[in-house]
This record gives sequence, C-alpha cells and structure tokens, in this order.
Amino acid sequence: MSEKLRVPTMAEFMAEGKEPEILFWVGSAGSYDDRAKKITKAFVKILNKANVDFAVLGSEESNTGDVAKRAGNEFLFQMQAMMNIEVLNGYGIKRIVTCDPHSFNCLKNEYPGLGGIYDVIHHTQYIKELMSKGRLTLEGNTYKGKRITFHDPCYLGRANSEYEAPRDVLKKTNATLVEMKRHKSTALCCGAGGAQMFKEPEKGNMDINILRTEDALETKPEIIATGCPYCKTMMMDGVKFKEKEGEISVLDIAEVIANS
Repeated sequence: MSEKLRVPTMAEFMAEGKEPEILFWVGSAGSYDDRAKKITKAFVKILNKANVDFAVLGSEESNTGDVAKRAGNEFLFQMQAMMNIEVLNGYGIKRIVTCDPHSFNCLKNEYPGLGGIYDVIHHTQYIKELMSKGRLTLEGNTYKGKRITFHDPCYLGRANSEYEAPRDVLKKTNATLVEMKRHKSTALCCGAGGAQMFKEPEKGNMDINILRTEDALETKPEIIATGCPYCKTMMMDGVKFKEKEGEISVLDIAEVIANS
C-alpha cells in the first residue's frame, strides 16, 4: 500500500500516559494469513481515515484460545485466555474491536467467566458506529449498482444474533444487495468453524464451502462479501473451485469500505 498506515501499540500509549478509544484485536488469521492480512490493512486504513485513537497489543497479543476450545482442549484454552486477560487487564482495556467473529465470540462470551470483562465489538458494528457518528463518509461510487451478496459468519450471526450491521454498512456503498436463499438465521456455515478449518473434511459428496459457494453463485453476484477471515478463505477457495475467480471477487466488508 502506498500510503503509510499508523498502527500504534498499547505499550506506546502507556508510555505516553494515554488511553486509546479502542483496542484493535488483530487475531491469528489477521496477523499471519496473507488473505486475512489484507482485511487487517483495510480496517487500519478505515481507522486512520476516521481519526480513531486505537492501539494494538502487537507482540503481546496471543491466540484467544478459541480453536483449542472448539477442538476440545479446555486446558489449553484457559491457559491462553488467562495469559491474554492478564495483559488486557494490566492495560485497563475497556473496548475491543476485532475483524474475526471467532475472537469476537470468545472475548465477548467466554472471557468474562475467567475475569476478562470488556465491551467487545465486531468490525462491521464499529464501522456502522463510525458512519452514524459522521466520522466516516464514503467518497465516490466504487460499488454503486454492483451486485453484492453477503455471507453471514456463524459466530457473528447465529451465535451472536448480529445480522443488520454488516448489511447496513454494505448498503451505504449504494451497491445492490442480493440475499442468498439461506441467509441470516438460516445461513449455511462456510465450513471453517469449530476448528474445522484445520482438519481434513469427513467423507461426503461435497465440501461445505463448495455448497455455500453454490448458494452465493445463484444470486449472480459480482462480489461475495464476508465478515470473517476464515469465511473469506473458504469462499475464495469455493470460487476458485468453480473457476469463477475471473468474474467474482470475495472481499471482507472492511475491504469494500476501504476501497470506497
């Protein structure tokens, strides 16, 4: 990216005796996976544009432990969680924003039981908040009239009943939002949730991400929008499998907004 992204760390804020508005929880995918790093950069671009005073933990951030918990290793989950809670509480963190619904769900619903109580927000909810406060306005009509279908991430939708924020944000681009037959509470998983991302699928006649991509293709979209790094990977692989990567792009909502 040509423009310089500002990403201050919590340690830097502490040294200056300042508190950030939000802590941006990057997550493992957003830190290490090339496809998800683009989501991280896009979201930072949005935060810079809206002049949000945010910080990241940097090297002090560790995996939330979500995958360990889903895979049944409660001991490892609690070890990871306690380590993170110690760091977060040490800094007196109050609000956390993340682009990963798995981290969102884990921090919001599972950390309080271990002493980590924060106001946790998904990035689509935060982008909506910035727009409604007039801190973020879209320029140009990059996506005006483009057909976009939104795939609901399991841990944002069914697990936390947030269906409107991502759609409200997408509508602001003046795109044409087309819904898949299975959407909101009846949406199909992309196939990555519950630690499935890291194992081979069981025997069957089709991978879940292919089936979900077929749902999306029925809407004749130009863009499949996602709100989760794992969903993005699964849908990109599905589009590739269907040999449609030339005509359909898979973008996280943060990328769509950053491009706008």
